[in-house]
Amino acid sequence: MAKGLPADDIADAMQTMRGTEFERALVVWRKKFGTPPSDASERGKQVRFLVSRGFAPDVVRRVVAGVDELCD
Repeated sequence: MAKGLPADDIADAMQTMRGTEFERALVVWRKKFGTPPSDASERGKQVRFLVSRGFAPDVVRRVVAGVDELCD
């Protein structure tokens, strides 16, 4: 809004981003790590990395917890 964009356009963009957040987080995770965490320390590292990239904590938990099934 500070840049003069209409509020409706901003809301639409935010909704679209939320709808694809899991897929985007999974792509970033695969590029950086590619393998499931082997222990709690590695899991924490992966979670912190994704959160620092701006992904929502619930999405990050789903990505890191679900990679075991995705990599089988």
